[in-house]
Amino acid sequence: MGPTNPSGVIIRPGAPSDLPAVGRLGALLVRLHHELDPTRFIPAGPETERAYASYLGTQLDKPRVVVLVVERDGEVIGYTYAGVEGHDYMALRGPAGVLYDIVVDPAYRGNGIGRRLLDATLAALKARGAPRVVLSTAEGNVAARRLFVAAGFRPTMREMTRELDVEES
Repeated sequence: MGPTNPSGVIIRPGAPSDLPAVGRLGALLVRLHHELDPTRFIPAGPETERAYASYLGTQLDKPRVVVLVVERDGEVIGYTYAGVEGHDYMALRGPAGVLYDIVVDPAYRGNGIGRRLLDATLAALKARGAPRVVLSTAEGNVAARRLFVAAGFRPTMREMTRELDVEES
């Protein structure tokens, strides 16, 4: 993909050597979601980084999967994980690209890196034949929701959760 701006930021396909950094960032994503809603989202544990890296390592060579990393000065500071899926009758949708993860290290946010990473991911999904892209984002993740709206996404579904072991009020 090559440099995306003159400040040394590069967006490129993920490689096995990126997996430790991607695992760290994936665990950061898990922690953020758990902090937003600890009842709904799983907590990060001591194995989360390794497990995340291991899983994404199995995805790198799949033709319908996109794993991109953003690198600055040789350091991986963000990644996306997405895929092209067929009809999904449970989700009531036709074929689509699905953005599973996007994360940028908090120290590098606010500089347009996330938007460039998102745009590169959308282009990669389109190149793989996706006619549209869908995603889910945590209700409390205001910054992510703002990014997605600015990139042209529109709300279409709302997940709702109810714990069954709590009395209704």
